Amino acid sequence: MTFLRHTYWLLRKDLLLELRRKESLLTMFFFGALLLFVFHFSFELAPDRVVQMTPALLWLAFMFTGTLGLAQLFQPERDAGCLEALLLSPMDRGAFYFAKVCFTLILMVLVEIVVIPLFWILFNLESWTPVPLLFLVTLLGTVGFCVLGTLFAAVTLRARAKELLLPLVLFPLMIPVILATIRCMEDVLRTGELGDGAPWLRLLLGFDVIFLTAGILIFDRVLES
Repeated sequence: MTFLRHTYWLLRKDLLLELRRKESLLTMFFFGALLLFVFHFSFELAPDRVVQMTPALLWLAFMFTGTLGLAQLFQPERDAGCLEALLLSPMDRGAFYFAKVCFTLILMVLVEIVVIPLFWILFNLESWTPVPLLFLVTLLGTVGFCVLGTLFAAVTLRARAKELLLPLVLFPLMIPVILATIRCMEDVLRTGELGDGAPWLRLLLGFDVIFLTAGILIFDRVLES
């Protein structure tokens, strides 16, 4: 219960700050929408290639958008000079990590709720039936991105060029999530159901659980390093 209570108060603090500042959410939203427009006007995709190409383009937009949010994830604590105070408090540091994961996840889901319908309209996808299943697959991929991204945002927290270093470190380790999410999205767009993508979905679930557990357990040492 203490873990959940600490997580709630830290997440509440981040959400209230974001409601006042609106910096991360607006930046992520406009960047995600801009990328979709750039992809749309850059690639003239034939109808038979839309299903093959669009999952990668959509997930690419989410990754770049999420990286913007991760780069600013610990900025409020650094600007206010309260990061050291948080670390000196008896707070559970695993709860600190979990609250940051939840905060990033909420921002990305809010962006995806707007960007996925926009993606559907721009690329002239006819049937809206697969949208709920596509949201589910995207959510699992986003959880994987957030659990690993939050961990490496903390690792690169004190680096001078952290905005450049973070994607260089994070993206190669995200390859299992990228492959699994794109394969699942492709199956959903092609057939309207998971079908052959079920093993990739299990891989996503396993990745999310393993790295979320690892992040909670080792975040204490990451912050002290």
